[in-house]
Formats: sequence, C-alpha cells, structure tokens
Amino acid sequence: MGLALPAAEMIPERALQASRVLVLANAADPDSLALARHYLAVRAVPEANLLAWKMPAGESVAWRDFVATIWNPLLERLVAERWIDAIPMTTRDAAGRRKYAPNGHRIDALVVCRGVPLKLEHEASLYVEAPPYTRRGEFRTNAGAVDAELSLLASPNYPINAFIPNPLFQNQAPSESELRQVVRVSRLDSPTAADAVALIDRAIAAEKTGLHGRAYVDIANRDATGDAWFEAAARQLREMGFDTSVDREPGTFPPHARFDAPVLYFGWYAGTVEGPFTLPGFRFPPGAIALHLHSYSAATLRSPDSGWTGPFIARGVTATVGNVHEPYLAFTHAPHLLLRALARGATWVEAIYFALPALSWQAVAIGDPLYRPFTPGRVSSTKATGEDSARLESYDSVRRMKRLETEGKATEALEAAVAEHRVRPGLVLGIAVAKRQIDRGDAAGAAASLALVRPPSNPAADEWALFREMAVLLQGAGKGEAALDWWRRLLSVPALGATLRLHWLPEAVRAARSEGASAQAEAWQTELIRLMPLAPPPR
Repeated sequence: MGLALPAAEMIPERALQASRVLVLANAADPDSLALARHYLAVRAVPEANLLAWKMPAGESVAWRDFVATIWNPLLERLVAERWIDAIPMTTRDAAGRRKYAPNGHRIDALVVCRGVPLKLEHEASLYVEAPPYTRRGEFRTNAGAVDAELSLLASPNYPINAFIPNPLFQNQAPSESELRQVVRVSRLDSPTAADAVALIDRAIAAEKTGLHGRAYVDIANRDATGDAWFEAAARQLREMGFDTSVDREPGTFPPHARFDAPVLYFGWYAGTVEGPFTLPGFRFPPGAIALHLHSYSAATLRSPDSGWTGPFIARGVTATVGNVHEPYLAFTHAPHLLLRALARGATWVEAIYFALPALSWQAVAIGDPLYRPFTPGRVSSTKATGEDSARLESYDSVRRMKRLETEGKATEALEAAVAEHRVRPGLVLGIAVAKRQIDRGDAAGAAASLALVRPPSNPAADEWALFREMAVLLQGAGKGEAALDWWRRLLSVPALGATLRLHWLPEAVRAARSEGASAQAEAWQTELIRLMPLAPPPR
C-alpha cells in the first residue's frame, strides 16, 4: 500500500529552547530517574521540567493502566503548570481519559526516558469504529506506541482507534495553530541503561564535530513506493557530498560488503538485524543516524539482537526510528523526508515529525530530540575526537574530493587528494585515490598511492572489506605480490569467521595462482574445501 509523497522544502521554525523541553521518567525505576537527571544536566533543562512518578514496569501496558498511571496524571500536571492550555471537564471516555477543552501548548519537546512503557496492545473492549479510517480492516485496532499517543496530549479528545493524521507531516511552514496541536516526542531507550545514557552523550559530541563517515542505502526491490523513497535518500546523500554505497540486490547488505564507518544508513526490508551489523565488534561511528524500515523493528527495545531499533542502539547509533506494531508502509517515517529535514538544519525531533504522516499509531523515535547533526552554516566537519579520530577524518578528505568533482573540478580534486594522502596516508583515502587513478589509466600512480598505505595491525570488522579492496586494487595496478600480502593479512584475522572466509577465499586463490604462488593457492584451496560444509544455507 504505497503512498506517493510530493517534494517539500523544510523551512526552519523558531529555535527549540531547553527551557521548554520536558522530561518524563518512571520514578519506580532508578535507572529511569538517573537517565532523566543526566539529560537535564547536559542540556541545561530546568529541574522543574522533570516529570516523574511511579508507572507500570515492562514495555507493554494495557490501555486502562496507561490512562490511569501515565496519561491522566501527565495531562493533569501539564494543565496545572500551564504547559498545556486547556479547561478540564467532568466527563471521561471509555478508556478513562478525562476530557478537556484544549487551546494549545508551549512544549518544544517531550523526552520519554527508558522505564516508561513503550507500547499499547489492542484492547477489544475499547474498540469502536473511527470512520473513515476503520473502513479498512488493517486500521481496526487501538494498539500503538505510547509516544505516538503522548504526541496528542494537547489534542486530548481524539479517538484511540486507528490513527490521527499528523498536521506537521511535510508541512513547509506549520502555522502556530498546527504546532499547538502536536507535542513532539522522542525517546531515550535501549537494551541497557548505559546505552540510553550514551544516546545523549553521543549526540552532544557529534554536534561539536559533525558527522564523519560514509553513507549506505539498501534498496529492497520490494515495493515501488518504498524503493523510490530510498532512491531519493541516496540522491540526497550524494548531493550532500557523502561517499555513498547503494545496494540494489535482493536482500540486505551482505556481511562481506564494504560497510566501513556507516554514519548514515537507510535500508529495508528484513525482520531482524543481519549482515555487516552482526560482525564481531561492529560499532556505528559517533553521531550515526540509521533507519531500517520493517513492520516490527521496535517491537522491543530491550534486546541487542531482536528487530532493528534495539540492536542499532546497542551498536552505538545516535538516533533511529522504528515501529512497535504493523504500521503499513505509508504510515512509517519516510527516510528521504527525515534526511531532507536534518540536512536543512532541523533538530531530530523536528525532522521525525516532518517525516511521519500519522499519530496515535505505531512509530517511535529514539534519540535526543535536540540533536542537530547538520548545524546551519557549518561548511564542513571539524576534527573528530577519540582514538579513531585519524581514520574518521579521512572520510572528510574523500567528501571534499567528491564536492570538487561535483563542481566539475575532478582533476583539481584528485591532485589535492593525492597531496593530502602523501602527507597523511590512510586506508580509506588511499583506496579512493587509487580507484580514480586506475579509472584514468594511471596504474603506476595508483600503485604508488596504495604503497603508502600501512595496514592496521588489529583491523576493526568494518575494515575487513577494505583489506579485500586493497588487494583487488593492487592486483589491477600490476602489484600482484603486494596484493597477496593484503590477502594474507585479511585471511589471518582470527575473528573473520567461516562465512566471510568462504566468500573471500576463491578470490585469494585466483590471485595467488595468477602470481604463480602455487603453494599459497593450494593451501587456501584446501581451506576452502574444508569450510564448505560450514556454509550457511542460501537465503
């Protein structure tokens, strides 16, 4: 069920203010309170903006429990403290929600902390028709994301069955009236309490340095509408100057694909985390934003390996989205709209509501709502920090080269990159330079560039495919013996595993044979035969 989404421009709104951010925590959960207080401290949110009382434990909550322990107490306090302008009424609906006569709010963002329930299951006794939406069977439910219900705190008399259209969706210039209808919510939640704290710290750090890394788009060939969204995201990423890999093969990115430093990832469609994300020690770079579109990607946030949203957070992502139940394609966060808003300088919470068509439905967003990965006016990323800083900065060099190429200055771009590589040689920039030199027929120049690269002694999992690229490029540049050395280094990595060895060994065997290294070729061939019974079944 595709939904065509017309192009729209993101027009910046009034800057969000920390003084107008509220933080909701479960007082029965010490980790929830600690997380909330950490957020207050690092974002300079007033202590009075903390909202905390005892709530149910667990990720799922029944509708009446949600209303009694979260919705009604929260709305009563927000009205009493004049965050929401509304007049309480004496009547209640079937779910127990007190009715109000609302007149808007002054909340810039609501942060929901780990410990607050995640989702509501369908409650048949509360189901009533909500035309026109419930004329279709897939919308005859009141199951949904807790955060998607809290988005409507300032419009509190809505029907809980089916969904409510989001007035901020693709809204180029939302009116004050439209802004007053929606409370924008983002969640700090994760498999562990430490992961939730890290979401905040990673956002703060990335705002200082910008995003360093590559971009990846995985197009599922599943649905014309969805595939078009991801194609649009790929175009935007290239226009932003990111070195971008696009996978258009059936299935997701395979484990052997190049997948280093995925600071931006947009993909679909698999049921649970797989491919390069499952390699040992895989981590996203600081500030990373990732989206994998799947119906139940956020059915739980407590598992580091189930679905996509929880595993992304456990692997170091800074901001992501998901769905707690089946949303249907047209009612998920549209990836190209999310990216468009972020690229124009929107905060995370502004971008997620620009990209989301439906409230009181299934979507959830994870990350610091004030996170702004692309600060307006920033020309390029500043220096990365930490032990991996030199490697991450090399991606900026490639990005500068691509920008010059976009301006029609390919020769100037290559000359500048070659000069930089001579001063600060590295795996990522060396590969990028050598590819361009080979494309120009300059095998000698490519060989010289590749010769400057020194292999990391303990390569990270996302660098393994780069070792393979080095070997292939050296072979193409006429440096077969050097290529074999890179193959040897790659295949000597203890953690490589049978699946990757099975994929790369045939290439290594061919390389060895082409160089007349018969003993090496036979040794690798023998290993290949031995590993074949361990190969996973085809998918």
